[in-house]
Amino acid sequence: MMKNHRRNEDIRKAKGSVPNWLIAEKLGIHENSLYRLLRQELPKDKKEEILKVIEKLKLDLEV
Repeated sequence: MMKNHRRNEDIRKAKGSVPNWLIAEKLGIHENSLYRLLRQELPKDKKEEILKVIEKLKLDLEV
């Protein structure tokens, strides 16, 4: 039996309450594509791109 390991845990924690559809919109992809991306551990550069988008959205949503 496979150990239950959540991939891209750092992204999942960073997003907090930011909606997935909003992250996907800023990335220029469909929400379902974001879910598919997160199924596999992402390369460092892709993670950094997503984390930057999340941080920007958090700042925008605080206003």
